[in-house]
Amino acid sequence: MSTPEVAVIGFAQAPCLPSAGTTSGVETLVPIFQRALAAAGLDRREVDFWCSGSSDYLAGRAFSFVNAVDAIGAYPPICESHVEMDAAWAFYEAYVKILAGEAETALVYGFGKSSAGLLRRVLALQLDPYVTAPLWPDSVSVAALQARFALDAGIVTERAMAEVAARSRADAAANPYAQISGVFKIDELLDAPYLADPLRAHDCAPVSDGAAALVLAAGERARRQPRRAWISGVAHRIDPQGLGERDLTRVPSATAAAEAAGLPGDLDVAELHAPFTHQELLLRAALGLGDRVRINPSGGALCGNPMFSAGLARIGAAAEQVMSGRARKAAGHATSGPALQQNLVCVLEAK
Repeated sequence: MSTPEVAVIGFAQAPCLPSAGTTSGVETLVPIFQRALAAAGLDRREVDFWCSGSSDYLAGRAFSFVNAVDAIGAYPPICESHVEMDAAWAFYEAYVKILAGEAETALVYGFGKSSAGLLRRVLALQLDPYVTAPLWPDSVSVAALQARFALDAGIVTERAMAEVAARSRADAAANPYAQISGVFKIDELLDAPYLADPLRAHDCAPVSDGAAALVLAAGERARRQPRRAWISGVAHRIDPQGLGERDLTRVPSATAAAEAAGLPGDLDVAELHAPFTHQELLLRAALGLGDRVRINPSGGALCGNPMFSAGLARIGAAAEQVMSGRARKAAGHATSGPALQQNLVCVLEAK
């Protein structure tokens, strides 16, 4: 029995906002489900498998994803699953479900209200529970530690980091869902005060509320749609959790994931889930991306970083590049954990 081909046939996302005002994902998810299904040419009753990514810690209540299932509808009964991390990993689960022949279509979604509570402190819960987490370092300080190592090693420069921020915000001007956009001068960015040395405010993704949904289909079902992006490879790998157990200036899990996914050398576009400017530079090196590859034409996570959907949105944005004809080969990347600990790479192509 041959392995089925799988394609992305629909994608939608909510605007990235400082605060969405909603206490559950339902109000945010209903309209993006409608848009994603409309783009895919599917009725919700034609979806074989639903999979989501979110966090009870972020929502502040147990089994918060069950409440969000209300956005799907109570009838008919559905086949549903959930991951307690970015929905890019829910995407991976749905992809494997289709490869296994247990579904022909799937809708993957992620949502998070990052403005609830102190996000950058809450993220300390993902650190080593014995040594690091009890110190409650915020996520910006952990990233600043990584940036300092990279600067001292001569791998990145503050000017290169500012160039990433300026380019991302300029590109985001064409993205109606971005939270931050505009034209910024490099020297003005470098004159800004440090937020957590050596990171300035422009080096860090904003705290964002939002959601994203992506529709997958196999074989002939995907071919019925005029717009589709075929998945030629997906893989994810993980590095040690402890900050002192790995070289923070390298991202071996991203390199391994790219090799396993078959990242091509003639890539046109890469959407990288890099919440900090120096992390984009580290990922470029880890993935071997040359100057011809356009990075984050959507503006990336630096211009809107809704927790638990930003990684899925990178895959969706890469798929949009292929479906629109702006790229023949694109890659979507997602990260999870502190300092680029875990990485997922998805390769999408027009056939």
